[in-house]
Amino acid sequence: MAFILNTATNSTVASSIRSIRSRKYEVYVAAVPLRAPRGPPQLLMSTVYSLNLFDLQHYMVIINSTSASEAVVYDFQPEDPEDVFTAVTALSGKEIPGVVLTRKLKKLPKRKCWFVGYSESDAVEGRVHGFNERWDTDLRIGVHDCRNYANELVEYLTGEKLVLENLTCN
Repeated sequence: MAFILNTATNSTVASSIRSIRSRKYEVYVAAVPLRAPRGPPQLLMSTVYSLNLFDLQHYMVIINSTSASEAVVYDFQPEDPEDVFTAVTALSGKEIPGVVLTRKLKKLPKRKCWFVGYSESDAVEGRVHGFNERWDTDLRIGVHDCRNYANELVEYLTGEKLVLENLTCN
């Protein structure tokens, strides 16, 4: 027995398939405390972060595949974020060496993690790899840092612009 679908139904089915395919990867932004040298500076940073006193947060992008059990985190940070010299140099507004990191997460963070949209491509890993290859790794706080990285990567993947400016704390 054969079924014949009219043109309207065919286009609706094709649209649904494209929608499902493009929603294969969820894109999130998460915030964590800035890493600081061990001891009192680290304690101070954690306290400031927990109390939301200042926007001293490190932002990262998380890609969650609906078909995989792990999410992938992408972020941009100083090469040695716990080094005292690095912290002093960065806070003085000077450029420091940065690095783009990739790692896996078993589950999404429960706090300070926001869904920002779906990727516009099935080849997300390849797109992120290409983006990271072109990313300038000279880090300068407030000019070219984790905020810029998160905003630009999210825009590249989802088309959403300046997502960090629209986030609310949770």
